[in-house]
Amino acid sequence: MVGPAVKREAVAHLRTRLGLSERRACTIVGADRKMIRYQSIRPPETELRQRLRDLANERRRFGYRRLFVLLRRDGEPSGINRIYRLYREEGLTVRKRRARRKAVGTRAPILVEARPNARWSLDFVHDQLACGRRFRILNVVDDVTRECLTAIPDTSISGRRVARELATLIERRGRPGMIVSDNGTELTSNAILTFATERKIEWHYIAPGKPMQNGFVESFNGRMRDELLNETMFRNMAHARAVIRAWTADFNETRPHSALGYQTPKAFAERFTTATDTRAAPSESSARMSVAPPTPIGVSNQTALVPAG
Repeated sequence: MVGPAVKREAVAHLRTRLGLSERRACTIVGADRKMIRYQSIRPPETELRQRLRDLANERRRFGYRRLFVLLRRDGEPSGINRIYRLYREEGLTVRKRRARRKAVGTRAPILVEARPNARWSLDFVHDQLACGRRFRILNVVDDVTRECLTAIPDTSISGRRVARELATLIERRGRPGMIVSDNGTELTSNAILTFATERKIEWHYIAPGKPMQNGFVESFNGRMRDELLNETMFRNMAHARAVIRAWTADFNETRPHSALGYQTPKAFAERFTTATDTRAAPSESSARMSVAPPTPIGVSNQTALVPAG
């Protein structure tokens, strides 16, 4: 199927090169003469195009859906179809990364209560400084609210360091019902085993060689790699800590999350907590109680089936 623009070019070519009349050229191409003569009256939308380009340059790995959400927050009334058309016309399509092979087979699910702190996932992601020195980042994610609870970069992170950081996080946020991780040496050390026993925390280890069983933090690692690590050259550790801290705050408070209905993780957690408190409080009238907002994909109001070992 050939579009109107291509047919106009074909008719113009026949008239210019072969000297055919418009009627004859339209008959050969199979185009309507009204379509060939049509002049678009659509406004140029220069200001909206510029805002879209600036936003896409600022967030280079965002697709048109997230850019649409950010424009809506700024009061832009245009619909998603118009934003998509301008997005395509401006050539802002995000280049897709090479996809990984998907796992085949069944997975044993874990029942998770739909509440904050029901389950945390943690994992390491690696990168290097401009001088070539490698460093690691310890990421901890709440599997229900999708918040990044902490992202700690350093050149060396031992099991004792992981236990100290988790203890600090628990003092600030509360104790999780479960922690999920892989079988790395830092996470199977005596320091971690002692920490989990003393804090009475259930620690679940995924099957060796099955990172998809820790999907929430692996997905977060992928977003961090795609939107931050691949786009930034870190001068030194101080620079890396500052940039990662700023990106984590942006992820929690600004970036739309598709699994949360394009809410931010912080906004979803606040609404989740507010709705839970409202249900728990006694009603002073016969009015209906407020209900919780939609839960993330794969999480029900009571339990959720998530891939795990």
